[in-house]
Amino acid sequence: MQACSKTSVSAASPTASNPSTRHIIGFVFFTFIVYLSIGLPLAVLPPYVHLRMGYSAALAGLVISIQYIATLFSRPWAGHISDRVGAKVSVLWGMGACSSSGALLMVAAALHAFPWLSFAFLILSRLVLGVGESLGSTGSTLWGISSAGQASTAKIISFNGISTYGAMALGAPLGVALDSLWGNPQWGLASIGLLTLLIGAFSLALAYRKSPVPVTPGEHLSFRHVLGRVAPHGMGLALGGVSYSVLATFVTLFYLSRHWTGAALCLTSFGLAFIAARLLFIQTISRFGGFPVAMACLSVESVGLLLLWLASSPWMAFAAAAITGFGFSLVFPAFGVEAVKRVAINNRGAALGVFTAFADISFFLTGPLAGVAIGVWGYASAFAFALVCVLGALGIAIVLRQQATEDSA
Repeated sequence: MQACSKTSVSAASPTASNPSTRHIIGFVFFTFIVYLSIGLPLAVLPPYVHLRMGYSAALAGLVISIQYIATLFSRPWAGHISDRVGAKVSVLWGMGACSSSGALLMVAAALHAFPWLSFAFLILSRLVLGVGESLGSTGSTLWGISSAGQASTAKIISFNGISTYGAMALGAPLGVALDSLWGNPQWGLASIGLLTLLIGAFSLALAYRKSPVPVTPGEHLSFRHVLGRVAPHGMGLALGGVSYSVLATFVTLFYLSRHWTGAALCLTSFGLAFIAARLLFIQTISRFGGFPVAMACLSVESVGLLLLWLASSPWMAFAAAAITGFGFSLVFPAFGVEAVKRVAINNRGAALGVFTAFADISFFLTGPLAGVAIGVWGYASAFAFALVCVLGALGIAIVLRQQATEDSA
């Protein structure tokens, strides 16, 4: 295992020994486009399906969640493509899938007079977008790492995270604005599809013009072997990410249960603190290592969740959400850097794909599990549930650090 780690580091052949932020943005831009495409219809589709098409709330939820199912199951394949065919190819296919998703959304809008057929195209559009997310985000991350060098792994992953949250934050209100602009639900949905098609096509052309990085030769591990090596790190990510899933899903209902206003401020403070911490402290991973940074971040995140659980005023909850976002900010790159070290350089795409899939699993499971706790103990218990999960992630980080110390001794 130690040998794999050394191979991964020593085999890197960076094209930029000290990559600039502009160089990195040239790759994470594609991640931004992927999540902008995801964010655009996010707040529009549920009411469109439920209120305008007349389908049940369950089917409205299915339209959203089925994309994440496609993402989850295509993550390993995206890593396989990135490793064996090339990260550029993965990005090209991802941008093409996002663009195709927009075209299918336009078809769904055009078929509004045939609800069952329109719904079928909506589902197909979401499935294609889910595959595009896997290909585009995995490929752009690996492309950036391969171009900038292994030493820039933490920085690339961090900027990808900023692109993800920034694009989602921009996409959702932009989609709502487009939907409201025309005064016609079909035209609104079609305009979202058209914009998705155009930005995907533009990004496809941009990716095509960029220079590829050579595919690293060598033995490619099976999915089972890659999973075995990165699963502990993925579990740390999954448990550490429960805080965001709980906050995004239940904070509005939590505020309503307390007769408070301003629930959106919690998500805003979480996001701003998240981005600020990534920009200010990303170099700490290179300096201190992934596991120490993960331990520190998870400790801060735990304090924020404890304060959220005990919050007695909206402003206390607002501050607690900021602390939680600040703590969560480096959990992904801290665990991710250590996960990538567990495989040789020619298996990094597969490792990234499998590692990121644990975040998808966390997103799926958090809602139902936290919902059970809420049904028994009330809305505040969702934050207690998240606190327990984050403490579990902290325990994983401590054990993994101890094992890494023993391996290097």
